[in-house]
Amino acid sequence: MVVAIDGPGGVGKSTVSRGVASELGVAYLDTGSTYRAATLAVIRADVDPDDAGAVLDTVLGVDIDYDDRGVLLGGEPVAADVRSAEVTRDVSAVSAHPAVRAHIVGLQRSWVDRRDGKAVVEGRDIGTVVFPGATVKVFLTARAAVRALRRAGDAEAGGASVTDIERDLERRDTADSSRSASPMKAANDAVVIDTSDLSADEVIAEILALVEAARSDSEE
Repeated sequence: MVVAIDGPGGVGKSTVSRGVASELGVAYLDTGSTYRAATLAVIRADVDPDDAGAVLDTVLGVDIDYDDRGVLLGGEPVAADVRSAEVTRDVSAVSAHPAVRAHIVGLQRSWVDRRDGKAVVEGRDIGTVVFPGATVKVFLTARAAVRALRRAGDAEAGGASVTDIERDLERRDTADSSRSASPMKAANDAVVIDTSDLSADEVIAEILALVEAARSDSEE
């Protein structure tokens, strides 16, 4: 059973996904951090993020994994490092390369397979590309101003103003939704939840209800 939770930054994906995974007693995977780890590898190798061939060679040459400490790069926990301003700046460019996405998607699927196919997986193309057959698909949204305010409290915001954060979120949304490879969008059969005026617990409860309904349907 895979629960796919997609959406742009600042909608509460990580908090909600961790909560759902905890309630269900299954693994949790933040796929965005795997792309960030790939980007960190590219930055450390001093590779141009727009150079598709060099980026792919770099990513193929590193080991990216995920455990209770978060994302790992060559066995090194880099959960904090991948939230740097430099990684945030370049991650859309790195993740836009089709061959890079294909490789990372393979890693994500293998990770879930090793956990008996049971996981809550969050990202931007989980329900459409990575796990199109997911048991439950959810796409989270929120008003732009709400998203920016939420992000302002994150370490990766680096003290940026809410206005600058909102502008950066808009830039990332445009890049991710317009790329040719796996653009960010809600799957046709995804349930869209606007989290603007909901608490994390309320969103988690909605998703758990969807999981329960899906389980009931499969037993009939």
